[in-house]
Amino acid sequence: MALTTLAAWLMASAFALSTTHEVYQATAKAGVLRYDSMRELLTRTLPFYLGALVLVLAMGFRVTGTAWAGLALAVAMVLVSALYYNPTIMAVRQPGMIDWAEDVAFTGLFFASAVLLTAHLADITLAT
Repeated sequence: MALTTLAAWLMASAFALSTTHEVYQATAKAGVLRYDSMRELLTRTLPFYLGALVLVLAMGFRVTGTAWAGLALAVAMVLVSALYYNPTIMAVRQPGMIDWAEDVAFTGLFFASAVLLTAHLADITLAT
């Protein structure tokens, strides 16, 4: 499997996990915080995720030039998670074990994607 395809699977998994978690937050904890509402989910989160999914699909199908864009997205998502989501949203959500597990998995999947895409762009292959 190509590194770009593997990275695309990891990114798609991260977005699926996050979407599931955000739907849970928007329904089970609706109204607790301004971040946890169906309006927030439908107007901010899902449109971004759907746009990112187009890139992820293109990368999975090895469309030329998408590895660089995918790397930029992966690095951006790791930075957003570490520098915005955790100190801003997680801090006020009073997260439980599920919230932390989702956050660590989401960030880890994007970090792994960034490593794979960096290897691809540097022409490094995995031993077979």
